[in-house]
Amino acid sequence: MSKIIFSGVQPSGNLHLGNYLGAIKNWVDLQNEYSCVFCVVDYHAITVKQNPEELRRKIIETAKAYLAAGVNPETAIIFQQSRVSAHVELAWILNTIVKVSELQRMTQFKDKAKSNKSNINMSLFDYPVLMAADILLYDTDAVPVGDDQSQHVELTRLLAKRFNAQFSSVFKIPELLVRKEGARIMGLDNPEKKMSKSASSEMNYIGLLDKPEAAKKKIMKAVTDTGQEIKFDPQKKPAISNLLVIYSLLAGAEIKELEKRYCGKGPACAEASAGKYGEFKKDLAEVVAGFLNDFQRKYYGFEDKFIEEMLNKGAEKANRIANKTLEKVKKAIGVL
Repeated sequence: MSKIIFSGVQPSGNLHLGNYLGAIKNWVDLQNEYSCVFCVVDYHAITVKQNPEELRRKIIETAKAYLAAGVNPETAIIFQQSRVSAHVELAWILNTIVKVSELQRMTQFKDKAKSNKSNINMSLFDYPVLMAADILLYDTDAVPVGDDQSQHVELTRLLAKRFNAQFSSVFKIPELLVRKEGARIMGLDNPEKKMSKSASSEMNYIGLLDKPEAAKKKIMKAVTDTGQEIKFDPQKKPAISNLLVIYSLLAGAEIKELEKRYCGKGPACAEASAGKYGEFKKDLAEVVAGFLNDFQRKYYGFEDKFIEEMLNKGAEKANRIANKTLEKVKKAIGVL
């Protein structure tokens, strides 16, 4: 049997290139190597206030995005988190072994609490425990996530080991799969912060459903670093480095190849690249537009009815797997 991967995306805000390059594209690359379980994590989305009608629409849109990106619904289990009650039931059980101090160390909670001061609720604090339940229910071998989620996966590993030691060896200990390039796509308006679907400015991200012409304008207006050299150096040139990563992943070109294409060779590299800076952004804009045209053609080809049927079938499969794991957990703790 092939190894199992589990991952998911929240159905909130506008899915963007960062979600695709940092997570979903990686799923597509891995699906021929692993058995895949991909979740639309709607219970995670309600850690912040959501409009119910919009949330229902976003659940369907997120599932469509999975398919448009290339996830194969014939081989992968694709389902909606809230349709599998074992997720919240296991999260409650794991809450009995997690320490408050461990959750207080989660950097994502600290960041979200700063931006949601009027709604710092318990679910926002307990988010990593529900994520641990998501992962552990499916005998997951590996979790492909962006590096901003790596701390949560480490907590998952810790809780699995703690449960196994305290009760019995129920859980498999999942490994972390972080893509080196694209693990974190930064904002076009601020390369010091991650591209975010909740960003206050639309210039921060390129939405997967943005009109291609609008996306091209965003690329042309993306902030740049001082100097004109087109070189990958995240410390000294974070803005151009971010654009190089986007270009590389969408075009299937090595970053070194792109540096040479727009820079030339030898000591005159900086001078050579100076005249090509605009050319670089113009070419990248065309690459992004080409990707969006292809993605959106596929996306709009899926009918809502088909997506709902797929999620129903996925929930049936997920429930069978998750409930078997939950039964083992219940027996281990003594409630069955």
